[in-house]
Amino acid sequence: MNHVLLIDDDVELVTMFAEYLAQEGFAVTCVHNGQEGARAALSGDYAIAILDVMMPGTNGIDALRLIRAGSRIPVLMLTARGDDADRILGLELGADDYVAKPCTPRELTARVRAILRRTQAAPESANGAVLTVGKLTMYPEQRRVTWDGAPVELTSTEFNLLEVLARNAGRPVSKNELSEQGLGRPLARFDRNIDVHLSSLRHKLGPLADGRSCLQTIYRQGYQLIRE
Repeated sequence: MNHVLLIDDDVELVTMFAEYLAQEGFAVTCVHNGQEGARAALSGDYAIAILDVMMPGTNGIDALRLIRAGSRIPVLMLTARGDDADRILGLELGADDYVAKPCTPRELTARVRAILRRTQAAPESANGAVLTVGKLTMYPEQRRVTWDGAPVELTSTEFNLLEVLARNAGRPVSKNELSEQGLGRPLARFDRNIDVHLSSLRHKLGPLADGRSCLQTIYRQGYQLIRE
């Protein structure tokens, strides 16, 4: 059973989400402040953390910093609708995805399933083969990445998106395709998620021999992983 950690100070909302997730077959633990939530997320006992941005004391952004300092557990952020600044900052700090509040328990559960489907999928033999594109090497079965032999720490979503690009190296991949295959959901209108994750990947991966990033934006077509 997938164990979900739900971190939010809104007790009534948390209870509603927890009851729905339990009906859908998840085990749920609820924590109502960011400090305790970050500590629980670092325990290794959970498959995913759902983290609200707006909490007193240690808010969701600070809690995410604490989590990412020691864990790659998938994190789904709950953000205020229209609050792009918190949303983008959360993604830049390593959140895997976000849901804007108010949202329905059904929408939240669907997003959790999409993240877990990508992070826990057992690779088929062909898909589990090592991927090598220039200095980049990916090990799908181990969900491990190296650049020029050095390990690269990626979030689960960053790994998913990079894997899609690596399997299509040398050709542009649209943002719609990246969202469907990397995030497990259709691309929403005005969604900056893909752009922020790809910006993070550019910083984490090394440059090509000529100094360019290996991840290029192709105008009106999407993103492309360059073959050296």
